[in-house]
Amino acid sequence: MALTKYKLGELIKPCELKNDELKYNIPDVKGISIQKIFIETKANMEGVSLKPYYLVQPDDFAYVTVTSRNGEKITLAHNTTDKTYIVSSSYIVFRVNRTDLLLSDYLFMYFNRPEFDRYSRFNSWGSARETFSWEDMCDMDIELPSIEIQQKYVDVYNAMLANQQSYERGLDDLKLTCDAYIEDLRRRMPCERIGKYIEPTDTTNVDLQYGINDVRGISIEKKLIETKADMEGINLSPYLLIQPNEFSYVTVTSRNGGKISIALNDSNKTYICSSSYVVFKSKDMEELLPQYLMLFFSRAGFDRYARFHSWGSARETFDWDNMCDVKIPIPDITIQKSIAEMYTVYNTRKRINERLKTQIKDICPILIKGSLEEN
Repeated sequence: MALTKYKLGELIKPCELKNDELKYNIPDVKGISIQKIFIETKANMEGVSLKPYYLVQPDDFAYVTVTSRNGEKITLAHNTTDKTYIVSSSYIVFRVNRTDLLLSDYLFMYFNRPEFDRYSRFNSWGSARETFSWEDMCDMDIELPSIEIQQKYVDVYNAMLANQQSYERGLDDLKLTCDAYIEDLRRRMPCERIGKYIEPTDTTNVDLQYGINDVRGISIEKKLIETKADMEGINLSPYLLIQPNEFSYVTVTSRNGGKISIALNDSNKTYICSSSYVVFKSKDMEELLPQYLMLFFSRAGFDRYARFHSWGSARETFDWDNMCDVKIPIPDITIQKSIAEMYTVYNTRKRINERLKTQIKDICPILIKGSLEEN
């Protein structure tokens, strides 16, 4: 059977239903990440009217037209839940209207390919901001196999996705168990200021032993990440070393999604970070285990505490003195180690889960290619 070529605009239609009746509220507001998933909005929603927000109903797609400064990717997502979300009216919401010719899950697989990211970037236009407009989206050519073959490859994709999501739910249960241990300790024993157990480290990269590849930033997911800063012409000698088992955090907490960016270097490598960060370590790992302390920092309660105790006018900060005032239960080191081992397992599985997500995304072009060849 020959493939059939269409303009994508023949198969999809825009959805412009608005939240006129304010049926949906701030918890329903979503943003979109470059990983092509809906995420909690990072925008400041105080005083914002939600009436003009677009509804993203089950099986709808939404995307951001702006593609510049976006990691060479287009932010697009497919609502595969049974819930309705709302998104900014600057987004475009659409759905498949020719379901007899195109499955929405198959289209999402098509969008998940790096080829589509490259296509949308190449066909983006503008001066200050390059955009991939609705017209550009509709003008795209797409070759389709039969609906039966589409379903066959969608089933493979969804089976892999279901396995990954099942693994992720087990991950959440493990994190809940770790948090429960901490809560139990907080009830059973007094809490102590961590200031007596930690100390700042001010070792700088004076001899330039470490280069640009060793520079790290910190995400609100509380892990060290490759820096997103423009490092051209930057002098790395004042950068602070983050050695194994040392912590680094960003003191600024405003405009940070209510979270504090802090991470533990749990690798065997030494990294460097901006001198505006604070780097510190446990004075004695036989009294306070870094992995145990990181588990405490990973809790939502610590984020709330850090935001509440941040001070400033233009920028609110959680400085070193505030950090030293944090109180936690500090049990015997054997108990800390048993809890930390569980947390280490959680982090290991979390990394495996991220790899699974990447593999599922990477298989999309293979599935699309296979479906076309089979047809």
